[in-house]
Amino acid sequence: MQQLTYYKWMLFGVVSVGTFMSTMTSSIVNVALPPITLALHTDIPTAQWVVTGYLLTITSLLPLVGRLGDVLGRRRMYGYGFIGFTLGSLLCGLADSIGMLIGFRIIQAISAALLMANGMAIVTANFPANERGRVLGAVGTIVALGGLSGPGLGGLLVEMFGWHAIFYVNIPIGLLGYAGVRLILPADRNLQQEKIDYLGAALFTAGMVSFLLPLSYGTKWGWLSWSTLGCLGIAGVMFMLFIWQEKSIDYPMLELSIFNNWEFSAGNLAGMLSFMAMFTNTLLLPYFLHDVLAFAPSKTGLIMSAFPVVMAVVAPLSGSLSDKIGTGLMATIGLIILALGLVWTAKLPLDAALGIIMASQATMGLGNGLFQSPNNNSVMSAVQPNQLGVASGVNALARNFGMVSGTAMAVSILEYRRSASLNGLSQPTPGQQIAAFMDGYMVALLVGAGLAVVGALISFHRSGTKR
Repeated sequence: MQQLTYYKWMLFGVVSVGTFMSTMTSSIVNVALPPITLALHTDIPTAQWVVTGYLLTITSLLPLVGRLGDVLGRRRMYGYGFIGFTLGSLLCGLADSIGMLIGFRIIQAISAALLMANGMAIVTANFPANERGRVLGAVGTIVALGGLSGPGLGGLLVEMFGWHAIFYVNIPIGLLGYAGVRLILPADRNLQQEKIDYLGAALFTAGMVSFLLPLSYGTKWGWLSWSTLGCLGIAGVMFMLFIWQEKSIDYPMLELSIFNNWEFSAGNLAGMLSFMAMFTNTLLLPYFLHDVLAFAPSKTGLIMSAFPVVMAVVAPLSGSLSDKIGTGLMATIGLIILALGLVWTAKLPLDAALGIIMASQATMGLGNGLFQSPNNNSVMSAVQPNQLGVASGVNALARNFGMVSGTAMAVSILEYRRSASLNGLSQPTPGQQIAAFMDGYMVALLVGAGLAVVGALISFHRSGTKR
């Protein structure tokens, strides 16, 4: 089968199924969060762990599962990813409490990490060098399609069948993907005989969890409480031990020397800030549309689709344009536009027309589309060919860490401002509750805009601005 000219594109099709499923699941859940919050009798800080727990698990495991693919086999790991994701989706659909749902989302996340870390490596290993740019661009299109279909499909499924349906839809996709792994992907050969840095992975995960817990619950615990300060202290110790571990062993989970390259580090830092900025909107906008404007889930999904639609159109064009006017300049312009879109969204009045709300999301999609392709090009071009695998893993790590941090930060700001607004009101009226929500919502998005501006400044001062 490997002799057939179309075999590599069949292989790409299998990888695309996993890429589409994992990215669609990331976006489809946001539309269902308000109904899930009501149905499972919980609150926003707890419900957001349906998103945060998923992203945190992926972020923590990406370096480890990438190494597992090198040592144990990428085909094997990719197959395990499909099996685990399908099982996790079934269990999520059957969950009848918020704790069960979050736990089953962790199963989904472990499996998604297996798919994300190994899919790109499978494609890269099976396409010739002169076709890799083309196929990696196609992978980017699949990512955009996954993000595009999630909100719209999620809104329809929630409205027609209830929130459980957003998880059941993954089951046939997962089974199809696993069949493709068994029938199409080549057998694993020439596996690396290396040790796996399980200790480094454990230290990294402990540090991430300890850092993000107080970010999410600092308002409830108190920012100067022993719980908050203790978690941050533990995070600091874990990260220092992780760095010591990675520097002292022959086969580190994460090669730290790559961060000596400023262009590479600046691109990843700007990318992390962009996702932190975006996810203030991604998490809180559904609550604004559902709880404040009383929009149906299908309408919410339509509005949220404006972002990925524009991004999917702009991103391929911005990559080509950046070759002419510079990667850093294009990335800077993109982040400035993203910041303007966040400010516009934060200032939307309660009687804003549907078209105006969608235009604010389209503006953010334009900014993100202008930023992502040039920034990724800058990051991957900043390293040597033998560092591309490490660079790809760090890029994914920065992206997912930005998602997790942005989600946690948005909830913390919302709850802090809302509590301050309702302080002293024993029985606030619906109007007062809406006003308190809007206060926190606006501040969270404005902070996100500020992060995008910081990212723009970093992008402008990178060494690849004119390249």
